[in-house]
Amino acid sequence: MSDNSFPVHQDITDDMLEKINNIIDSNIQKDGALIAVLRQCQQIVGYLPVELIDYIGQSLNISSSEVFGVASFYSLFSLTPKGRHTVKVCMGTACYVKGIKEAVERISNEYKIGFGETTEDRRFSLESVRCLGACGLAPVVVVNSDTHGDVSSDKILKTLEQYQ
Repeated sequence: MSDNSFPVHQDITDDMLEKINNIIDSNIQKDGALIAVLRQCQQIVGYLPVELIDYIGQSLNISSSEVFGVASFYSLFSLTPKGRHTVKVCMGTACYVKGIKEAVERISNEYKIGFGETTEDRRFSLESVRCLGACGLAPVVVVNSDTHGDVSSDKILKTLEQYQ
């Protein structure tokens, strides 16, 4: 059973820690459980802070460097906090030609973030993708699971205002 010697972390509540301990306890005897434990813990916290990586390693008797190596290798894991809303901007040819760059500049200027970053209030995370498969709607932005087509630099801020 995992112990409660988890260091205090602003993003991890006691309730979250209890869930994390339950995940670790239910997987501790399973070979190759690390990815499953990381995935489930990330679902609870929203990302994998260093303290949590160390705690998972200690609890599963795996070195922190090995846990970090797995967490940093797979793109499904995030080592930094994510926003409540993920904004995926298509930078494919059709979207680029139709002006997505200007929309990105408007987002960056308004919210003070670039690709791979999260706003200070954790409202938005901004990601660049190569193709969203919606070239007919270009330029395209996906917020969470909502697809927004024909996005212009004039429309993008109004679109994002919907997401609090």
